[in-house]
Amino acid sequence: MKQSVKLIVGNWKMNGLAAHLGEFAALRRSLDDQPAACRVAVCPPATLVERMAAAARGGSIEVGGQDCRAETHGAYTGGISAEMLRDAGARLVIVGHSERRQEFGESDLLVSAKAEAAVRADLAPIVCVGETLEQREAGRAVEVVRAQVANSLPRAVSGHDFAVAYEPVWAIGTGLTPSLEQIEEVHRAVREAIIERLGLAGAAAPILYGGSVKPDNARDILSAAEVGGALVGGASLKAADFLPIIRAA
Repeated sequence: MKQSVKLIVGNWKMNGLAAHLGEFAALRRSLDDQPAACRVAVCPPATLVERMAAAARGGSIEVGGQDCRAETHGAYTGGISAEMLRDAGARLVIVGHSERRQEFGESDLLVSAKAEAAVRADLAPIVCVGETLEQREAGRAVEVVRAQVANSLPRAVSGHDFAVAYEPVWAIGTGLTPSLEQIEEVHRAVREAIIERLGLAGAAAPILYGGSVKPDNARDILSAAEVGGALVGGASLKAADFLPIIRAA
């Protein structure tokens, strides 16, 4: 992933049935008619990955998964490996999303193992980091995020396609957004932490911002220093909402 080309990723989370593939079709038609100036990816629920990948074939939109196991296979009921996602047509996978960290207690060590599994399966991992409201109010946002980068980003990603996504936990789905100054402060710290971890191999990887990204704030956020794209939740579910964000990149 080249820093000069922004990456806009739609995370559908636990939303989407077969009927919702019409929104993806509408998104593709628009981008076929007027190509985006950025990379675009959509990460649907696992049940739609194969069908969405088929619908994306021949176009510019990449399809990804929302999570994966660190293992290649085994007795993990309900689990999905990186290899399974790749086999279904995925090219990227989100790991360490704050909802996984908060709801499922995922540690930095586990997130790192998942990112390494993604590289093993030739998927581009999007490694998520971000502080809670309590950590932000305690003045520990930069400290927390730097530590998460150091411990969640495996050296295996060096030389491979990957991204880091900064998503303050308190801004996800709340309508709250950090100031541009706060976003830039953390993104600069993330860049420094990536380079400390990987050397110059980390200088070009895009750092995405995630957390209540909407059509009306996308242009300002995407113009902030070291913001290399966006990880978009609810606003990616409808083509009419997602397209203005893509066009803002």
